[in-house]
Amino acid sequence: MALFKRNPFGHILFIKKWLIRFFGAITHKRYHGFNDLKIEGSDIIRNLPDKNVLFISNHQTYFADVVAMFHVFNASLSGRTNSIKNVGYLWQPKMNIYYVAASETMKSGILPRILAYVGAITVDRTWRSGGKDVSEKREVNPNDTENIKIALADGWVITFPQGTTKSFKPVRKGTAHIIKQHKPIVVPIVIDGFRRSFDKKGLRMKKKNILQSFVIKEPLEIDYEKDTIEEIVEKVEFAIEQHPSFLKVIPINLSKLESI
Repeated sequence: MALFKRNPFGHILFIKKWLIRFFGAITHKRYHGFNDLKIEGSDIIRNLPDKNVLFISNHQTYFADVVAMFHVFNASLSGRTNSIKNVGYLWQPKMNIYYVAASETMKSGILPRILAYVGAITVDRTWRSGGKDVSEKREVNPNDTENIKIALADGWVITFPQGTTKSFKPVRKGTAHIIKQHKPIVVPIVIDGFRRSFDKKGLRMKKKNILQSFVIKEPLEIDYEKDTIEEIVEKVEFAIEQHPSFLKVIPINLSKLESI
């Protein structure tokens, strides 16, 4: 029956749709009301294919970043230009949007577990456990990479290639391997203001009247055959404005930045 149609991960689409509608409605004012989300590049979203698109972005909170992307993507697809005005765009949301998230984050409470149903692809971080870096990297779980492959074959995938909410941390090579192997269209997004607006998890609002920015860039030019992993990593770092050279252009105190 259509009512119980499932996506490749076994999630019932009817339930997923209502979760997107519900959480979209209660979070809308966090970006359009209590704060002001300035969007650039929504026309790029409308020109993308339905599948095999990988969004790469810098990361500022666990959940608020992803929620904003669901708002912006669906508003853009419904014809809005750089705006999320009128939450009605979520009545018929795009159902094949997924996001990569750490398993331990999505198992940290009831709400994260519910949010995981909306489209989380959970992965075991090989370099971090319990909020701390581990001295010896663990083996990559083959199921993690397989699930990302399945999600790309079905639709759009959001990933945060630094694997952390801290600024100017190195881009993980796993993202480059995914790009080289599955050859998706890679769309960079640069966000700002979320760290000032929300707590680290992105569930609680810290401040109001914050100007949040959300810039969607043109897809990266990648030679999937000739570009090396290191070259792709560097392209990703520049695209999401997290390459070390940006620190030389705009000197900042990272300890102060992370505490804002």
